[in-house]
Amino acid sequence: MSVAVAHHTRSSSALALQEGARQAAYRGTHLLVVHVVESLDNDIAEANKAGISDAVENALEAACLPDLQWDVRLVPGGRDIADVSEAILATVRELGPDLLVIGARRRSPMGKAFLGSVAQNIILDADVPVLVVKSPRGGHEGVLT
Repeated sequence: MSVAVAHHTRSSSALALQEGARQAAYRGTHLLVVHVVESLDNDIAEANKAGISDAVENALEAACLPDLQWDVRLVPGGRDIADVSEAILATVRELGPDLLVIGARRRSPMGKAFLGSVAQNIILDADVPVLVVKSPRGGHEGVLT
């Protein structure tokens, strides 16, 4: 099995990657990083993978787990909240990880009431346990909006 992390390019995505790495090490498995892109154009895909690889390596170093096995899965999904959510959920159904780690940004009560979010959709619809990582108060934005 594995631990999957829904990755998004934000300053605090390292928090979700680090926690995903810790969870994978604890479970004795590998880390799968799921990153949604608008399309799988080859040049753009390679650039995305390179940037994500750097972020994963940095997170593994920060978590003191530099030798943990990991892989990146780029998934086409567009920009719309529902499309991104479904792309992540479909990939999780396909891969069948033990756990999905996601990041969530802090939102005002009004924002929670009126705006949907990728994180909210995943929490409600995932078929596997979901661990939500939030940035500390006063910190940077979370991973998924």
